[in-house]
Amino acid sequence: MVGDKIKDLREQKGLTINELAHHSNVSKSYISSIERGIQKNPSIKILKKIALTLDTSLENILSSDKNKVFLDEE
Repeated sequence: MVGDKIKDLREQKGLTINELAHHSNVSKSYISSIERGIQKNPSIKILKKIALTLDTSLENILSSDKNKVFLDEE
């Protein structure tokens, strides 16, 4: 689940939701809804902002141990 992955990465970086929201320019409530699984289909644009802030790739956020996701450069 994307929300679980974002939460894990955020916690590994030692960031609060407020800090992630501030640095990624995504609202705190939206990040919270992604992490809690309420927002199940965030846009790629939002996920890219979060990935950049977490110093990871979009592919890493979208993949799980069970299934790897690879995106074209387009």
